[in-house]
Amino acid sequence: MGSSTRFVRCTTAAVGAALLAGALAGCGGNADASEGSTVRVMTWAPEDSSVGGQPGVTALAAAIEKQINGSGGLGGRQLQVLTCDEHGTVAGVTDCVNQAVSAGVVAVVGSYSENGDTFMPLLEAAGIPYIGGFGLSSAEFTSPYSYPVNGGYQALLAGSGEQLVQSGCRRVAVVGPDTASAASMLNFLDVGLATGHINAVSIAVTPGRTDYTTEAARAIGADRAHSCVTTTLDPASTATFFDDYRRLEPKHTQLSSVIGSFQQSLVDSTGGDAGPLRAALATSWYPPDDSPVWDGLHAAVKKYAFTDNRINTADPGEQTTWIAYEVLRRAAAGINGRITGSTLRGFLNYCDPITTGQTPPLAWRAGDMLPLASAPRLVNTQVQFLQVRKGQLAEAGTGPVDVRKLLVQTPGA
Repeated sequence: MGSSTRFVRCTTAAVGAALLAGALAGCGGNADASEGSTVRVMTWAPEDSSVGGQPGVTALAAAIEKQINGSGGLGGRQLQVLTCDEHGTVAGVTDCVNQAVSAGVVAVVGSYSENGDTFMPLLEAAGIPYIGGFGLSSAEFTSPYSYPVNGGYQALLAGSGEQLVQSGCRRVAVVGPDTASAASMLNFLDVGLATGHINAVSIAVTPGRTDYTTEAARAIGADRAHSCVTTTLDPASTATFFDDYRRLEPKHTQLSSVIGSFQQSLVDSTGGDAGPLRAALATSWYPPDDSPVWDGLHAAVKKYAFTDNRINTADPGEQTTWIAYEVLRRAAAGINGRITGSTLRGFLNYCDPITTGQTPPLAWRAGDMLPLASAPRLVNTQVQFLQVRKGQLAEAGTGPVDVRKLLVQTPGA
């Protein structure tokens, strides 16, 4: 890295460590737009996929490009956002990486893919950082080239367990995929439930089925007070399960899930306050869509993508992508000189935390890493407790809940 590249807002200790490592040339001053007039990045997602499309992610990235350039760019530099349909497949995301490398992107930003174990090694080999992906794979929480902005399923499940305990649950049935990885995920839910000395009843199902009536009946059990049912299925399977659950008409069982398995769109499509999700609990990475922290997102969509019905600002995929671009925006403003994959990583690895408004301050310095072997890059350990009220997902508590202590004591993690 040349001596013309400097970073702002770096602590003295961090700068010293960076200089010893030969990674940074110094800190101070404002970003110099004279070196490199265009910053090229990529955002990918399965736009058209049999496993569940997320076209709103790439659509929002295109709107963010217009919004950033319309307000002066990245420290005076123009932003060029390339988008790629990764189709939900290994071949698709590999093709996206190849396009990113050929185009010389400095980062992959936001994005949604279940194939992190494939694309992260390819990005590492090309020196391209991955900023704020959705967090669907272990590689996104272990690779030194990954900068996740949410707490992944680990934080959601640990938080969900704590939320269920606080809601008075005494019996919890968990309906999830019948896979080894899903079974290991339940360790995080269990550590949250352990705060109330609750052992979960695990009900493993095959995702993608059209009927879960038998499993719904098992989950409801005797339908007693303080009995709760939660799901860790994909959104489509969750919708099917909730419909079968509704048909059984339980009177006392509390329904719950995590954001990602269900969200506001499912509440709306199932009847809102009159549907099966009335009073349902949810654990989320972020505040609900009507929170003022999302005013910037709503304004950007209204101005630059008002007629694009692919974008759903309540979707955690779009919200995560918005936050990822906020990280990019603030990092770029602090880089004095050329913005490259290396200078971005240098800033994120050594400089002070980045404030986004929707998350706690985010930093990926050595001292910020989580002492969790399976997810050391998980630096945002906050979740939000939500509940369906009057047909809308709303805050159920008093603000963010930090589950860091639960995560680091999870067995086998």
